[in-house]
Amino acid sequence: MYNLVEIFESLQGEGRNTGRPCVFLRFAGCNLACPWCDTDRTARFTLSLADLVREVKTFRAKSVILTGGEPTLVDGMPELVAALKREGYWIAVETNGTREPDWLAFVDYVACSPKAEYPDRLALTRADEVRVVASSEAVVAFCAAVRARLAATDYYVSPCDRDGTIDFATAKSVLARLDGWSLSVQLHKILGFR
Repeated sequence: MYNLVEIFESLQGEGRNTGRPCVFLRFAGCNLACPWCDTDRTARFTLSLADLVREVKTFRAKSVILTGGEPTLVDGMPELVAALKREGYWIAVETNGTREPDWLAFVDYVACSPKAEYPDRLALTRADEVRVVASSEAVVAFCAAVRARLAATDYYVSPCDRDGTIDFATAKSVLARLDGWSLSVQLHKILGFR
């Protein structure tokens, strides 16, 4: 059984795949407690593997994003990934990077968002993109350390959202001191879609 917060179809709102229609599977639970996190991680319902795949198939999008919470904590994820691949889905994972399970090798895209508040917890060594929230100016050193430890194609700094106020100034300041990083804005928050 899979503990979920919500399942919905929308557009990816950040990173390289911004604008891509996707089915979002938000799993319950996280192994971190970031002070600025605005994501509900409390389980609202559970589904079996068959029921979860059946639910995904009710949506039009052929891309799925496994997110959370922290999806790498979910038991049964290899079976879910295999089932979705058999149905022809493109699969992305959004992770905090504190775990590197073998099944990540079978997904199409890994977006890692390591947290500066937990610098010693980064375990992931490869990703397609890295997104670091600019929660303070101190993330500059963290970004440099992440880039040295985590190989990726794209590296992004994201403005921190605290209670609906998006801090673009800190993100801009952080980016000015980093080479090879870009801005990733959570467009879904700005444009008012999920």
